[in-house]
Amino acid sequence: MTEDPRQATAQPRTYRINDVMIAARPLEPALYLVATPIGNLGDITLRALETLAGADVLACEDTRVTRVLLDRFGIQNRPYSYHEYNANEAGPKLIAALEAGRSVALVSDAGTPLVSDPGYRLGQLAIEAGHRVVPIPGASAPLAALVGSGLPNDAFLFAGFLPVKDKARHERLAQLRDVPATLIFFESPHRIGDTLAAAAEELGAERQASVCRELTKTFEEFRRGTLKELADQYTDKAVKGEVVLVVGPPLARAAPEAGEIDRVLIELSETLPTAKAATEAAKLTGQPRKELYQRLLALKADG
Repeated sequence: MTEDPRQATAQPRTYRINDVMIAARPLEPALYLVATPIGNLGDITLRALETLAGADVLACEDTRVTRVLLDRFGIQNRPYSYHEYNANEAGPKLIAALEAGRSVALVSDAGTPLVSDPGYRLGQLAIEAGHRVVPIPGASAPLAALVGSGLPNDAFLFAGFLPVKDKARHERLAQLRDVPATLIFFESPHRIGDTLAAAAEELGAERQASVCRELTKTFEEFRRGTLKELADQYTDKAVKGEVVLVVGPPLARAAPEAGEIDRVLIELSETLPTAKAATEAAKLTGQPRKELYQRLLALKADG
């Protein structure tokens, strides 16, 4: 943000739908968190357009991206940058605008602000300062992926982005293994193959999943199958576009007897290293890999 939004010059605020110009209504002072389309610009809501046109200050992640949306609907409001790298400078200016009795609208590049983006900090600051925060709901990639995946949606957990490093990724997936809900992740197209392989290992190869790519866009795609099937499909496969991974809840299975688990561990350890034996045993028994690893170490110590 190169200019203090408190000093912004008032601009005519209108928007266009089907070539009809409609004047925006004044907004009460508040921080408005405005959901924008995740691909198809037709998914914008009327309330979102009114808010973008009527806000005294419009903050966005990337002015170039937001300008495309504003131009599409003839909105003259000028966007200011608020992103991860200027949040310490821009955030206080936006809070100052609220203190001055102005309305501030915040958008991300796509979807709902604050969900896996730096807007979370601005929302916190506004609430701590006692300002009203108003959500303007709309497009959401996690929900679009969930309802399109065909997986159970009565209980779900949005887990954001998994760690980039392999070890940390495995550890995070292991933590989520027994959550009794459908899991939703954002993932980079460059890492989806590695993530599917790790998920098959930590969550269970036969667990149902869906790779949801380019949601609401021209090349929207849903690939469904078990984690192992999907991992095989994406091994060394070049993928483009935004990706959401949806993984169904844990498969119901009877817990094996302790003696049976020990037998499996011992047999596997005869031909495999300890860590690999624990991994294979987890796939066979449905028990947490970390616990099986510790159990095998104890068996060897007693051996």
